[in-house]
Amino acid sequence: MLEIEKELVLNNFFDVLFKNNKIELSKQIFDRVDKSYQFLKEFSKNKVIYGVNTGFGPMAQYKIENKDRIQLQYNLIRSHASGTGTPLKPVYVKSAMLARLNTLCLGNSGVHPSVITLMIELINRDIIPLIYSHGGVGASGDLVQLAHLALVLIGEGEVFYKGELLPTSQVFKKENLSPITVDLREGLGLMNGTSVMTGIGIVNTIYTKKLLDWIVGCSVAINEIVSAYGDHLSSELNETKKHKGQQRIATMMRDALADSKLIKNREDYLYNGESHDSVFKEKVQEYYSLRCVPQILGPVLDTLNGVEKILIEEVNSANDNPIVDVENEHVYHGGNFHGDYISLEMDKLKMVVTKLTMLSERQLNYLLNHKLNDILPPFVNLGKLGLNFGMQGVQFTATSTTAENQTLSNPMYVHSIPNNNDNQDIVSMGTNAALMAKKVIENAFEVVAIELITVIQAIEYLGYQDKISTKTSQLYKQIREIVPTFKEDMIMYPYVNKVKEFIMKID
Repeated sequence: MLEIEKELVLNNFFDVLFKNNKIELSKQIFDRVDKSYQFLKEFSKNKVIYGVNTGFGPMAQYKIENKDRIQLQYNLIRSHASGTGTPLKPVYVKSAMLARLNTLCLGNSGVHPSVITLMIELINRDIIPLIYSHGGVGASGDLVQLAHLALVLIGEGEVFYKGELLPTSQVFKKENLSPITVDLREGLGLMNGTSVMTGIGIVNTIYTKKLLDWIVGCSVAINEIVSAYGDHLSSELNETKKHKGQQRIATMMRDALADSKLIKNREDYLYNGESHDSVFKEKVQEYYSLRCVPQILGPVLDTLNGVEKILIEEVNSANDNPIVDVENEHVYHGGNFHGDYISLEMDKLKMVVTKLTMLSERQLNYLLNHKLNDILPPFVNLGKLGLNFGMQGVQFTATSTTAENQTLSNPMYVHSIPNNNDNQDIVSMGTNAALMAKKVIENAFEVVAIELITVIQAIEYLGYQDKISTKTSQLYKQIREIVPTFKEDMIMYPYVNKVKEFIMKID
């Protein structure tokens, strides 16, 4: 059970999204939300408050009569529930719902307490609103996507329920749920904010942590396969660089290789004074994709940690407009809904994940190119050369997918397009940035899946099962349960998809 009474952290999202933990709110939070609502209701009686008794956006210059104020909120929700494209997967929507719930619980939004009551019920019962991927420009927050959430909260729209897409009204009737009370600014309070881009970003972060673990495992295995020298992972070398990420990656790899029988000590080969060759048959040092892993993945880890920090700050922030300040008895108008923080972090994340993908593709190429590794047959082909093709076909997929990631890595952060009659004259495109990062991460899992299959084929060919480290042995056994040893050519796409599904599984 997650009781929301202090700032959320990433593990809270993990527990709700992947362990299906339930949410509970303290009486203190309900009191805070109700106090905010009651204050705004009284405060707005003789004042002009945006979104309470005015129109929205460039139509804020129009005063709304008291008799139309509630209809105004319904009109806003219905008119902006205009998303298109692919529906977001429920895990991303649920993450956005938790992010939005937490923001509303801060007591800076002035919404009716029924909003948070119903949102908790939807999350706890896995009733997930249909939200589309296209529509948000990330400036007045995720207006379009959050409108689809608000649509469900007023009892309209559609929801995913027990594996089906059903009308909200039908599910509410079945679950004995009632729509929210719309009174002051429930439409705007739900829609004005960065919760969808942040929710997607949170899930992106969780998956990237998983992805990073797998590419570290691949990097450990390939160093073993080629019997690399171990000093490029030494603490002595890596601690001469002050970057924590590099040091951490090197430590992870050293720990994993501690019981390997394949990694070589430079002292035993090149520092013993016995070599009199003018040309060395074996490499003095490895290719960059093997030797520079800490320097390549270190920035990925440091960036990932920085992204997580910003996301968690956003989750625990009031990110709508206006901001209700009960303590100072005031309402402040501004732009906390602007998603630039998230947009920039999602661009950073997709860039480093693309670099991770490039590393995986280059390691794959090293294994497949017998002229580079000099120990494996072409394409790690365990069959008859010329007649069989080994991993040749799937390399095209890995190369193509890596190229797609490189193109997707162009930033959204600097692609503002004015809209809303130029009221929103500079926007963040944060939702697009988060969705593009999501795609890059999913693509990266495909490339790493192909590398993993190749790694275990190489271990099989070399007969290294009893020499590899415990870490690599575990990896070998996990993937071998999915993909059999093959000499004869076989249809590969089902195995690639199964391995991708396995390595993306969040336990």
